[in-house]
Amino acid sequence: MRAACKFLMVLCALTLWTVTAWADIDRWIGEGWKTDFSKISVPVHEVLSGGPPRDGIPSIDNPKFLPISKVTDIPGREPVIWLEVDGDVRAYPLRVLTWHEIVNDTVGGVPAAITYCPLCNASIVFDRRAGGKTLEFGTTGKLRNSDLIMYDRQTDSWWQQFSGTSIAGSFLGTKLKLLPSRVTSMEAFRKAHPNGQVLVPNNPRIRDYGRNPYAGYDSSASPFLYRGEMPDNISPMARVVVVRTGDAPIIVSMERVRNGTFEESGYSISWTEGVASALDRAKIADGKDVGAVRVMKDGKDVAHDVTFAFVAHAFHPETPIVTE
Repeated sequence: MRAACKFLMVLCALTLWTVTAWADIDRWIGEGWKTDFSKISVPVHEVLSGGPPRDGIPSIDNPKFLPISKVTDIPGREPVIWLEVDGDVRAYPLRVLTWHEIVNDTVGGVPAAITYCPLCNASIVFDRRAGGKTLEFGTTGKLRNSDLIMYDRQTDSWWQQFSGTSIAGSFLGTKLKLLPSRVTSMEAFRKAHPNGQVLVPNNPRIRDYGRNPYAGYDSSASPFLYRGEMPDNISPMARVVVVRTGDAPIIVSMERVRNGTFEESGYSISWTEGVASALDRAKIADGKDVGAVRVMKDGKDVAHDVTFAFVAHAFHPETPIVTE
């Protein structure tokens, strides 16, 4: 009798979960999505609305650049994503990415998606080629683990920004190739590449570039729109470095890196001062100094990300975060 009751309870729970999941999917279809939701790899209830609709945070699809010598309105401490592909060197200021989150570009002949999720502080660059197609990415307006869910405009497949993996649609399970990049200061980029190109807004008046709409987020006690488990050995909002090694990632706290070069499995992680947080003060240039990280192996830059501890734990719960 008890076994039968337990079976019925489990069956009812599964039925309720299934009904709820399909209700969510029906709502997404009603929003106009053409995604093949019969192919989905994540629990539907983990997908939350971030507020804006599809493309409510507009990607930059025809990026405009100026020589760094002509860019005079960005203070030296402001953070930029430094990307170099086959000698083509470009800087993507977070003052721009904060308002657009995705730039569809071609760098050194490689189609690239330069992405930034403010709620995760995740700056990641991908090769836009997959399945024999060159994809163009936009924002879904959805979040999972507080992280941006992107979509490609060719198939409406959904992609998790943190991992670069398709989580729904015809590209399900496909993983985008990471391109090495790093966040540094505008001044450091200027000194290293006086002839480099800098992304500038197509229309400087449509957004308040240079302002941080997430003022105070750095000092929050907990993340926004996150329902998952928190790490137990570090503050959820502490910055950590995530190195994608091909196997289990290396995850180490920024504080550990600040105290000296960290080395493991041939990877070397170093830290330098002088970069303002994009998520601290209302004016990005006034943000606290969080520094810059560089990850290398065999003398070459390695793809990595500096994100919050809760994000690293959410996507890699089995990987310990090195704090000492």
